[in-house]
Amino acid sequence: MKNPARRRIAIGFAMVLGSVWPLGTALAQSFPSRPVRLVVPFPPGGGPDVAARLLAEKMAPSLGQPVVVENRPGAGALVGARHVARSAADGHTLLFSPNTVVISPHVLAAGAAGGVDVKVDLLPVIAPATTPMAVLAHPSLGINNLRGLIQAAQQSPGIPYGSAGNGSPMHFAGEMLKKSASVNLLHVPYRGVAPSVTAALGGEVKVLYVALGGAIQHIQAGRLVPLALTEKSRSSLMPDLPTAAEQGVANVEVNAWYGVFAPKETPPSVVARLNAEFNKALQLPDVKERLKGAGLDVLGGSADVLAEFVKADDQKYGSLARELNIKAD
Repeated sequence: MKNPARRRIAIGFAMVLGSVWPLGTALAQSFPSRPVRLVVPFPPGGGPDVAARLLAEKMAPSLGQPVVVENRPGAGALVGARHVARSAADGHTLLFSPNTVVISPHVLAAGAAGGVDVKVDLLPVIAPATTPMAVLAHPSLGINNLRGLIQAAQQSPGIPYGSAGNGSPMHFAGEMLKKSASVNLLHVPYRGVAPSVTAALGGEVKVLYVALGGAIQHIQAGRLVPLALTEKSRSSLMPDLPTAAEQGVANVEVNAWYGVFAPKETPPSVVARLNAEFNKALQLPDVKERLKGAGLDVLGGSADVLAEFVKADDQKYGSLARELNIKAD
């Protein structure tokens, strides 16, 4: 190259390329450089919190850094989601949330919790687990199947049912049952799964919609009675529990999944490292056993699995929120 100016530009451009090209690899190799935080956007004690703490414990040795669970409840998971979206995009702050985080923008006022949108502001990392949704009853109600609940509601309209909050998947399940069976049930929202389960155990509400991950130990102990799964098919976790459709109540299909998300500018190499570490932990025999005992089905796989979940639920619950006129506080 005869022109000195052009030669200097070319050399400079090559130097820039040389410095940028290995950046992603360098970040992946140096990650993590400090503790990793898993932000759970609900109070302690619920299914997401239990799963997050188990995986945090198992991932820390492999990552070489502590993995700390931080509870940031509020606005249907959007408070925690906003915090993660505004954190440094370096993989050290992640969101561990149920699919409530996808539903909430459809039921909250526009701009709630800063207007965070999981589809725009966060990157999918992995879907660690799914958990079947079920309708349960307090033993004092004296029923053991969905038909019994419908008959009780016909005889005594306004039986209260609890959920993890306005606009939660549990709330959707309750309203779908009301419409499909033409019964009158009174929705009582709580601030998370754990408070709703506590209320049901104490008889404050006689019916509870909840993911099995939040209540399976109480079912096994006989403190809550399972009536039906609000799923398309039965679950291996409770194979004897029929679905709502099997009991003659159609169009009541709501499930729950857990997803891990990173801030949107997180380098692909760091997302890939995180995905691999989560998958590694999920394959540990004791993790599988403990998650199953907590009412969770291990999933894992690529980030694309979670991306498809987000897309499908965004469409489904957007439509249902309009149809059932569901709004959150």
